[in-house]
This record gives sequence, C-alpha cells and structure tokens, in this order.
Amino acid sequence: MLGAHAIDIGPVGMLAINIALLSLVGWALLRAERGLPDGREWTLLAMLAIFGIFGRVLLEPLPNIQPVTVLVLVVGMQMGAKRAIALATVIALGSNLIMGHGIWTLYQALGWSLVGCLGAYAAPHLTSMPRIAGIAALSGVLFDWVISLSILHTLGSGMIPAYILAGIPYDMLHALGNLFFAAWLASPLAEMMERHQTVHLEATENVPVTA
Repeated sequence: MLGAHAIDIGPVGMLAINIALLSLVGWALLRAERGLPDGREWTLLAMLAIFGIFGRVLLEPLPNIQPVTVLVLVVGMQMGAKRAIALATVIALGSNLIMGHGIWTLYQALGWSLVGCLGAYAAPHLTSMPRIAGIAALSGVLFDWVISLSILHTLGSGMIPAYILAGIPYDMLHALGNLFFAAWLASPLAEMMERHQTVHLEATENVPVTA
C-alpha cells in the first residue's frame, strides 16, 4: 500500500505541498475564528499555537524561515508579554516534539519569549507597518543570538563569537522571512486579537509614548 503512494516528488515538490497544507490550515483556522464569539482570546491563542506549530514543521525545508517569530511578536504587541510567553513556550515544545526535542527547546522558548516581551514593550511605538517590519527583522536576529547560547553546553563560551558570525547568513534569512510574514500576517492578526481581547495590555499600559 505504501509503495503505491511513495512518489518521489523531490524537495521542491515537497515544499510546495507543505506550503499548500499550511495555507489550508491557515484558511481553516481563519474561518473557524470568524465563527467565535468575541472575547475568546485563549481560544484564539490555541488556534495561533496550532498555526505556529504547523508553520514551523511544514516550512522546515526553508532555512530559518517560519512564521513563529512574527506570531509571538504580534501577540506581545496586542495581548501583552504574559500571553506571548505562553504562546512561545507552547509552540517551541509542541513543534519540537515533532522535529526533535532537547536542551535547545529551552533556548527557543526563551528566545521567542524575549521577542514577545519586546513586542509588548515597543507596542506604543509600532504604529506603522514599516516599524512593525523593522522590529520583526530585528526580532529574528535577537532570537537567533539567544539560540546561539545553547552551545555553552557543548562547545563553551569561547566559541560563541565564531558561532554567531557563522550564523549571519541564517540570521539574514530569518530577518527577510520575518519581513514577509509581517507584511502578510501582522494586520489580520491584530484585527483578530482586538476582537477577542478581554483585558487591556498589562505590559504596555505604563510604557511612555515618545514623539
């Protein structure tokens, strides 16, 4: 039975199928969200976690390109740091249970949590798409540098500068991918979160707004 379906479509064909599947998941979750009563923010967060896990797993063939960083950033902007940290941890653990779980999961959860906190803190200043895109690109580099700290368990602190330098091409791919996902996802995500937000942002209410 498996032999009849084991068609070799190559990596490009497999990536195309994965993108189609992710688009289908996103469409289904969007339709489901439209049917939710207002104020169901934890239900929305669970749906975003599903999309983030699927997005990371299905886009694995693309080096360092996935929607999770932008998802967590926008949740931090709209719902505050605590909810962004919860989402970051669930996505890191959930996706790594499929892709491979280890000490790096802790650093990925930490990296994405810091991205969510950055979004929460900077939210009053992120009033335009260019600013959101810029902080999304920066968040990709921040996340990658946090992940680099995981080599402390194997190679030692002396290798961190060389490791970071070697990873710059991947940092740039992450930043470019985030620019795309910010342009695609930031506005619709913000609209969804505003519909379901039940409390005001706890992490940005006391942040002064500068001119």
